[in-house]
Amino acid sequence: MENKVIISAALTGGQSSKDKNPNVPITPEEIAESAYACWKEGAAIVHLHMRDDAGKGTMDRNRFEETIKLIRAKGSDLIINCSNTGERGAPWARRMEHFKTVDGIEIGSYDIDTMNWGMDWMFENPGYFLRDLADVYRERGIKPEVELFDDGMLSIAKSYVDQGIIQTPVFCQFVMGVTGGIEATMENLQYLVSRLPKGFMWSCTGVGNNHLPMMYAALALKGHIRVGLEDNLYYGKGVMASNHELVARAVRVARNFGRETATPAEARTMLGIKPFKQ
Repeated sequence: MENKVIISAALTGGQSSKDKNPNVPITPEEIAESAYACWKEGAAIVHLHMRDDAGKGTMDRNRFEETIKLIRAKGSDLIINCSNTGERGAPWARRMEHFKTVDGIEIGSYDIDTMNWGMDWMFENPGYFLRDLADVYRERGIKPEVELFDDGMLSIAKSYVDQGIIQTPVFCQFVMGVTGGIEATMENLQYLVSRLPKGFMWSCTGVGNNHLPMMYAALALKGHIRVGLEDNLYYGKGVMASNHELVARAVRVARNFGRETATPAEARTMLGIKPFKQ
């Protein structure tokens, strides 16, 4: 499967709003419908954030549970990847509750360090929280998706592997172009990839207008890719995107690079995730 590319669709995020793009899915029904459309276009993974009735980010475990049930009711075998962020100031226990109690989560985001996000919000991920979260993931059979926003975070990821806190194969998601993190350039991506040790797989996304350049760069460097309205609201200049359109374009671009998209079953094998059972 060396030539296969895993496409993840980050559908909603914690900040994208319908005011900026009416296609951002907010309700469990909208998120499930978007997930199904992305699966039909070739996504293997959907990355889920939840919103409350006012459209604000929430860690409500009932919303996660309802959304996952709706996705499965549509008959897809998508890999379900859930976030532990989105509700600013949420207590540590609330950020982990859905992973402890909701069935069907296969991947969980693992933001491996604290950072100043956009220079106006401290994105807190202290070591004691990350150790507890890793324990929950291990107990529940959930694979961490190690989200890396800067190059120093890779050193922490390596240390966590050495300490046995997380296990290989490690799935890294380079999120590039966030103010406060690493700039989204080909040179920076090449540098990050060059530092990856054996047992680390990687994917990449570029935020905002960095979206297309980083997708091309990731494909050229034989990585995997993430698309979706969490990271980028536009298909082109002045043209609003939808999640499934971004997936469809990623599939076409990957084929132009001579690569085929991994099915969810193939992606599970590549990532070391148990086979899907309906």
